[in-house]
Amino acid sequence: MAPTVEHPSVIEGENRPVAAGSVVELVRRYARQTPHAPAVESAGSILTYSQLWLWVREISAALDEAGVSAGDRVLLRADRTPGVIAAALAVMSLRAAYVPVDPTHPADRIAAVVAGADARAQVHDRAGAAGRLPGADVPSIDVHELAGRALSQERELPQPDDIAYVVFTSGSTGTPKGVMIEHGSLVNYASWCGSVVGADTADSPLFASLGYDLAMTSLWVPLAQGRRVVTVAGLWDQETLFGERAEPYGFVKLTPSHARFFDVLAQPPVYRQATRTLMFGGEGLDPALVRSLGERIDGVRLVNHYGPTETTIGCCAHVFDSTRIPGTPTVPIGRPAWNTRAYVVDEQLRPVRTGTPGELVVAGRAVAAGYLGGVGREKFVDEKELGGASGRAYRTGDVVELLPEGALLYLGRRDDQLKVNGHRVELGELRHHVLAVPGVANAAFDVVRGPVDSLEVFVLPAAPYAGDPAFGDVVRRALAEVLPSALAPNDVFVVPEIVFNANGKADVAATRRLLGRTSPDLP
Repeated sequence: MAPTVEHPSVIEGENRPVAAGSVVELVRRYARQTPHAPAVESAGSILTYSQLWLWVREISAALDEAGVSAGDRVLLRADRTPGVIAAALAVMSLRAAYVPVDPTHPADRIAAVVAGADARAQVHDRAGAAGRLPGADVPSIDVHELAGRALSQERELPQPDDIAYVVFTSGSTGTPKGVMIEHGSLVNYASWCGSVVGADTADSPLFASLGYDLAMTSLWVPLAQGRRVVTVAGLWDQETLFGERAEPYGFVKLTPSHARFFDVLAQPPVYRQATRTLMFGGEGLDPALVRSLGERIDGVRLVNHYGPTETTIGCCAHVFDSTRIPGTPTVPIGRPAWNTRAYVVDEQLRPVRTGTPGELVVAGRAVAAGYLGGVGREKFVDEKELGGASGRAYRTGDVVELLPEGALLYLGRRDDQLKVNGHRVELGELRHHVLAVPGVANAAFDVVRGPVDSLEVFVLPAAPYAGDPAFGDVVRRALAEVLPSALAPNDVFVVPEIVFNANGKADVAATRRLLGRTSPDLP
């Protein structure tokens, strides 16, 4: 008899009913049950749940007058303010979808989002014409001009299959794609994530752009638990973000790039003073980075959070602490969210053995409704093709491995698998080795396409090594000792800074410009 080989067909998250059909329903409930509880804190001022809901109703009445109805889309100038939070809830309360637009983005990007959204109206929290988004020839509502407005009768609450918001991500063609997220998916995520961080202590600082998933966690998870969102001016407001508080945050969410950035400051944050839980997301998490945080994370609950935008902010999580840092190449991403399933498959969508790398396909409540306009349909498949019941599933393009204990391990992107001189190299593996070189504080990578793909590495030296003209050669020699010569980077550049975008991910083009080079083709 042939030996039995385990081919797990599906890794299932907990099947769990959610307490409401939408986050809007939960916020309204808290406004009635705990009206004086703080909902939003901004620059020391508090907006209670009853005050927040009153503002929501005022904005929704103005949107109603502007002709916004169920199924419409509304542009939202995504400043981090209480008014913008109220506006997002107001749009959703009408069963319309909000479309966050980051005003700091380049004009061409804003124009592409405005054109793609085909919105009925726009809402902003800026006085006068300064708040209006360029190119949007639709009614514009300033949330501060609504005091005393007659309130319309409350509408039917959003249904789980209604679209809550549309967030535009970069597309492979260069044109942003609008990812449509349903209310049922958002409230499922916010409720599940609240259970991961601790629903009774889910206060969180909101410091990232509202157009990105990093901010969605810090916004909707606290509000779904009846807790407090604290708006932060930005990364540079270190006192609000990491200063010692009378009551620590329930959780703070960062990308690994953020953590490396903060670590080279004159006074790196002492996380144990600021938060009970530190959540990482947006990138693979290197165990070496976690170890480098040392006693500053003693007693802090650590969460590695995973999920593409198309899986409603996040779809997997792994909980650990500083005494149990895994010995794997990256920290595992854990198991799926509530009412969500994960498949590890080969290129033909067939299940692979435990311990064998494969593509992660996500199915269930976490999966987005698709892309606005029906583009990118090939990324969404029927779960029936994976052996499950018929329903939406999303091909993430991420390579993972199922560990024997049942957790998923993130290994990198499928498109990070390159042939260099006939050999395959994973950028995730390369990153692991580069960050292990003494003196490397952070690193970014670029792939130079040509007849033969080659790799470039940009390294940020730690303070004792900054200014050493030979540091790039030191890194190159160290990598030569651990990588086959065919896989070693062609070039190692020492840079004064690793630039990262508003989503906390390395911006290689901007980092390259620090060297006075705008293209990999330039000498």
